[in-house]
Amino acid sequence: MSHRLTTKDILALGFMTFALFVGAGNIIFPPMVGLQAGHHVWWAAAGFMITAVGLPVITVIALARVGGGIDALSLPIGRKAGLLLATVCYLAVGPLFATPRTATVSFEVGIAPLIGEGNTALMIYSLIYFALVIAISLYPGRLLDTVGHILAPMKMVALAILGIAAVLWPAGAPLPATESYETLPFSNGFVNGYLTMDTLGALVFGIVIVNAARSRGVADAKLLTRYTVLAGLIAGLGLLLVYVSLFKLGENSASLVPDAQNGAVILHAYVQHTFGNLGSLFLGALIFIACMVTAVGLTCACAEFFSQYLPLSYKTLVFILGLFSMLVSNLGLSHLIQISIPVLTAIYPPCIALVVLSFTLRWWNSSTRIVAPVMLVSLIFGIIDAIKASTFQAILPEWTANLPLATQGLAWLPPSVLMLLLVGAYDKMSGARSVTAHQ
Repeated sequence: MSHRLTTKDILALGFMTFALFVGAGNIIFPPMVGLQAGHHVWWAAAGFMITAVGLPVITVIALARVGGGIDALSLPIGRKAGLLLATVCYLAVGPLFATPRTATVSFEVGIAPLIGEGNTALMIYSLIYFALVIAISLYPGRLLDTVGHILAPMKMVALAILGIAAVLWPAGAPLPATESYETLPFSNGFVNGYLTMDTLGALVFGIVIVNAARSRGVADAKLLTRYTVLAGLIAGLGLLLVYVSLFKLGENSASLVPDAQNGAVILHAYVQHTFGNLGSLFLGALIFIACMVTAVGLTCACAEFFSQYLPLSYKTLVFILGLFSMLVSNLGLSHLIQISIPVLTAIYPPCIALVVLSFTLRWWNSSTRIVAPVMLVSLIFGIIDAIKASTFQAILPEWTANLPLATQGLAWLPPSVLMLLLVGAYDKMSGARSVTAHQ
């Protein structure tokens, strides 16, 4: 018989989901958007919320419906393509971007203000940081639960203090919006929401949430879906409140650090201004623990995933992933963000297409016929958007600049919708034809 979760358990599942999502990106990108968008901040915030709250929640729901991870979701595109997509997602949220970013964010917020920037300082810090990450990740069963249980409420309380302060005690005046936010605040916010990596994170962590409900004895598929959806919604509401307060913090701290290169600088300036040195220590400690737990979670998830397909043990992979992440983290935060933007711009569109189309599978005679072509088109145009966001934009032919929604960084959307209409019509006609043939 399938067990039901108590209200307390449902809330705990929601808080766990929230804790999985709230990593470095969620804390550093909203203040930067708030600072750059000026008086257009709420338009930018609306776009940001779609990709940084709406999509991750929808992804959790999509995974709940198929009762599994990214491999179950990507069945319509075939095993090999699905494995390739999963590998790219795990690498992006793992050793290439998200895991190294946890180290650089915690360094820039907590350590750099005390001892200065410097490459040597970052190198020593990242060595100690990833030695700890590797040590904890080698025994995932022992420490992650304890840290997670203590950390999720602690993280929420600390973020609530920061959020309430940002609303009640603004630190300065907003600045005029930067040129890109002046002209296109909504779509700039939309594309910036990619950078939190939460939709990719949801694809990787979705199975963890489903399994957490299963571990409480929930076996019924409908109940599993319902609880996972509720957990996603609780996490989404938490993210929404955190983002609103951080947008406000960024907008009102603009005059403190008008030339800030990233959100870590803005956060530190605000906390230092409002709470003094004690506040800086509090922020440093909070972000260190939050980033550390995210890094451990990602390292464990990646090592588990790759150990299924590579002739390497889980523990060997933990060492490889930890050392590789340490090397990448030494690029520094601003540089790391710069490199990750084109890659995320390319891989987000097919992931969005996969998640959205997973809700339509019952409509079609052959889901492969629909999902694969739409994802392919979204990837091709996503790559064009990615090249445009990189240093290689000069190689693009001129016509790419005139694509619909190209200026908004959403050139992939119209061709993907067009491809969906074409393959949808073909699928309906083929289905009708085969029915007639059978008659």
